Amino acid sequence: MESRSLRYFVAVAEERSFTRAAGRLGIAGPALSRAIRNLEAEIGVRLFERSTRVVELTEPGATLLAQVQPALEALDAAVRRAARASAPHRSLLLAVKADADGGLLEDLLTAAATEAGAEPIAVRLCGWREHTRLLRTGEADAALMFEPYDPDGIDADIVALEPRVAALPTGHALTAVSRVLLADLGIAPEEVDERAEHDINAHGVHDLAQLLALVGLGTTTTVLPRSVAARYPRPAVAYVPIEDCPPATLVIAWPERSRSRGVAALVRAAAAVARSRGMSTAAEAAR
Repeated sequence: MESRSLRYFVAVAEERSFTRAAGRLGIAGPALSRAIRNLEAEIGVRLFERSTRVVELTEPGATLLAQVQPALEALDAAVRRAARASAPHRSLLLAVKADADGGLLEDLLTAAATEAGAEPIAVRLCGWREHTRLLRTGEADAALMFEPYDPDGIDADIVALEPRVAALPTGHALTAVSRVLLADLGIAPEEVDERAEHDINAHGVHDLAQLLALVGLGTTTTVLPRSVAARYPRPAVAYVPIEDCPPATLVIAWPERSRSRGVAALVRAAAAVARSRGMSTAAEAAR
């Protein structure tokens, strides 16, 4: 079975229209219809219920879609990795969100270069929650990121655990105390991991710098890992430790089944740098 027919199937399933799918694929509608009929004949099941108004997946079609999408993603990733492996000046791509690296990135790059099996490292800057997509699609070889993340197809080691702080406007009543509780902030423990991203989305801003501008104006408050807060000093924002807050978990992640010696060297270096900084590490997290 060719991957092309499966890509045609995915396009129709996602668009719920042969016309729109044909436009997206750049092929004629009749050719797409024939390809789908041939695929149904080859598999031996009907994949779509067709009418003049709508195209809907059958139950076998929905099952196939759930399996085919990650398979095609993995195929595309393999092709990208193979192309990069053949490059004359290959490098290991490390995905990192700017200022969300636990403050370890520069030392990590230096330490990784001294590890056995090390490869040159290029940093791929990315956005919120983009790291794992880059790993799955072959656009990055490793990622340094905070939990939570989508673990599908990803392996990871904990690099460090670090305290979180509340970001408050400087005139806020809680800035007068040395520590606050989550209850003081109206935050449940299970909400902490998603809090900063939720606040960014809720206020329609694009990044942390804009969110902190709103904090300084007294519009909102938020919770951040201590290292992230240290990168964003603001006269109008005060950072106060949270006494009962679960720590932020920084991990180094890579595609599962990766056998890259360069990635292994990077993982070792990340743990070593965290230890040298006196940060809590994976071994301590397991105890």
